[in-house]
Amino acid sequence: MVEVDARGLSCPEPVIQTKRALMSSPKEVTVKVDNNVAKENVKKTLESSGYKVSIKEETEDILLHGTK
Repeated sequence: MVEVDARGLSCPEPVIQTKRALMSSPKEVTVKVDNNVAKENVKKTLESSGYKVSIKEETEDILLHGTK
């Protein structure tokens, strides 16, 4: 499992960090973001890479969990 903490970053940085994490072809990846634009862009990135995405919104953070 790979974890990416992209909180506090503006797009496209969360997407760039997610793509870097996917280079090792993990079966599971979790990305933490803190805004809706990053959430949507990371979700699209994970889905286009073949991951099924679930989203959990906490008080201030948004967790995207991708599984293959």
